[in-house]
Amino acid sequence: MKYTAQDFKSNQEVRWCPGCGDHAVLAALQRALPAVSEALDLAKEKFVVVSGIGCSSRLPYYMDTFGFHGIHGRATALSTGLKVARPELSVWQACGDGDALAIGGNHFIHAIRRNVDLNIILFNNQIYGLTKGQYSPTSKFGAITKTSPYGTVENPFTPGQLVIGARGTFFARGLDVDIKTNQEIFLAAALHKGASVCEMLVNCMIFNDGAHAAISAKEVRADKTITLRHGEKMIFGANNDKGIVLENGVLKAVTIGQDGYTLDDVLVHDAHRRDSFIHSMLIDMKDDLPVALGVIRDVEDTTYDANVQKQLEEVSAAAKVHSVDELLHSGSTWEVK
Repeated sequence: MKYTAQDFKSNQEVRWCPGCGDHAVLAALQRALPAVSEALDLAKEKFVVVSGIGCSSRLPYYMDTFGFHGIHGRATALSTGLKVARPELSVWQACGDGDALAIGGNHFIHAIRRNVDLNIILFNNQIYGLTKGQYSPTSKFGAITKTSPYGTVENPFTPGQLVIGARGTFFARGLDVDIKTNQEIFLAAALHKGASVCEMLVNCMIFNDGAHAAISAKEVRADKTITLRHGEKMIFGANNDKGIVLENGVLKAVTIGQDGYTLDDVLVHDAHRRDSFIHSMLIDMKDDLPVALGVIRDVEDTTYDANVQKQLEEVSAAAKVHSVDELLHSGSTWEVK
């Protein structure tokens, strides 16, 4: 059966604030899942959406799939248990920067380290929205919030670097306003065997409006962001005349045709490169460099859930006892009358 986006929309009223970036991420996911279903030959009943607590964690209610609304920070633990118990399911996790990276941070990095075959959508608005505007682990240094009235004095996490540090195999980043690219990201995440982390830069109209405006505003987006695609040149700019080169071990943005730089000097994106040297630098681009969007890292490795299944099969095949009845009647037994 071929599905459409409408097949993945529930009958529940979407209750995010008008203008919230979460709306666009939801739309991208609903539009991407029909393609995922076709690519993996999965019936709709094989999709599950799990969440923790936060604005983004309302997402399971708006998806016409199986779902589980968990507790704060524990979405990754729930997702892991579900995937190991039911490896045939396509498990999607909706979590926020506070939910996943603060109280849920340990679960987050260990699921990545284990390479559990999950699709983690990390909504990053750099604020706690549901609890009314406290700073989060990704809030910018100096951010004025309800809990930092004089500005934060903490350096924020870079989610992509957490993924790299935990030996992650897949990391992608998208802007809430770019639904088409986010659809591509979600399809690539679903096809990837292992922990797929998709950071979505979303806007919170109420408590952190304009958090990503410096790169997401229509008039600057082309020059301030670069959408990476495997096998393609790293080109960006309103006129597609700028590129990323590697010079003395450092990434540099140049104008093609000026200062001696030609198209041949521009890097080709290799998302499948096993070492994380270039991927780490791409994740960290800022200031004079554009922010990298799209699939930045996508490498193959064994998965935790597959390893668990393999181990169970090996132990079962070598075992002398295969059932509870056999266990009860093994060794010295007697009958009481």
